[in-house]
Amino acid sequence: MNLNNQTKATDNVLHIHVSGEGLLQFQVLQKSMEEKKFHFILKRVFDISVSLFLITLFSPILLIVALLIKLTSRGPILYSNERVGLGGDHFKCHKFRSMVTDHSKKHNDHKRAVEHAEKGILHKEKNDSRITIIGRVIRRTSIDELPQLFNVLLGDMSVVGPRPLVPFMLKPYPEFRDVRSLVRPGITGLWQIRDREHNTSAEFMITHDTEYVENYSFFLDMKILVETPIAVLSGKGAY
Repeated sequence: MNLNNQTKATDNVLHIHVSGEGLLQFQVLQKSMEEKKFHFILKRVFDISVSLFLITLFSPILLIVALLIKLTSRGPILYSNERVGLGGDHFKCHKFRSMVTDHSKKHNDHKRAVEHAEKGILHKEKNDSRITIIGRVIRRTSIDELPQLFNVLLGDMSVVGPRPLVPFMLKPYPEFRDVRSLVRPGITGLWQIRDREHNTSAEFMITHDTEYVENYSFFLDMKILVETPIAVLSGKGAY
């Protein structure tokens, strides 16, 4: 993303909060969410139905991947860490573990990850030495995110919504955090189908996530779902 696009992305969210009418605009956005109550009821019914169906459908894959992870590397099958959810509440987001647990053996990549986190940036690169053999496959195919279906079923997440981000990524953008916290984070969303390559900083997601919240409808969710398989098959940003 170039400098002009970054400036535009930042402006899209800052106009909600920082301008003289920022607070009023944010309240209008909150009221808009309340007026779409029926859409959110449909969304929750859809989430429960789809997550139950997909968990059942993908249960053989879930079991096989869990077994392969357990047999090929030491550590837990799932990687669960804290993410920011609806209303700003934190929850444990689940993924299949795709990295080694002993980072002392992969010191350089682990050190860079820590340094990036201190700046609100998620360290992610294709040749990260911490990724296991199985991890490369499940990341490339997005299979590592299948356990998030259980997060959807529990109500922590939705099938469609802004990406569930770790707290340090949103720390530099409190206004953006408030906006995206008006809805549940999702497994897929506008950012995932448009700009999946740029996934290391919340800054790259501002435009897409703010647009999603401002224009939310159940029908927008359906449109995003139709386009998601194309993004997944392209493999862009999945490493």
